[in-house]
Amino acid sequence: MGLLKPTSGEFFVDNFDLYKKANSNYLYAWRKLIAHVPQNIFLNDSTIAENIAFGIDYKDIDFKKVRSVSQKAEIDYFIKKCANEYNEKVGERGIRLSGGQRQRIGIARALYKNKKILIFDEATSALDNSTEFKVMNSINKLNRDLTFILVAHRLSSLKDCDRILKLENGKFIS
Repeated sequence: MGLLKPTSGEFFVDNFDLYKKANSNYLYAWRKLIAHVPQNIFLNDSTIAENIAFGIDYKDIDFKKVRSVSQKAEIDYFIKKCANEYNEKVGERGIRLSGGQRQRIGIARALYKNKKILIFDEATSALDNSTEFKVMNSINKLNRDLTFILVAHRLSSLKDCDRILKLENGKFIS
């Protein structure tokens, strides 16, 4: 994601070394293209909608888009069962939700941002196999111009990937 400067080597995107001083504007542009879904999702003590549209003022939230990304992240069925639906409070750090529900809100958040590159860092690890299958199937239906970078231990998460790289001892081996 370009958050840490390499301690050795170079980091190129589209033939630009992002850490070369003359290319600092490219590093900033690169970062703006990315939405990240970490393994542990940070949730505010606010509503589901506010957590999906994280960082957006409540009055500016596009609720149609929130519902759409919730469907793609396979969390909408849960939200519709909540007393206040999208205005349901999640509690501090999402304490009122299961780990899988928190992860699906994180996935919806990344989709809401509408970026060109989505990085899933063990983003489906807390999901059961059936829900993971549904989430990945939904993601596979998204715009093919999107770039997904999936970090996963479960091979089932990677079955539809165009390219799989294996990292071992800090080096790519395949």
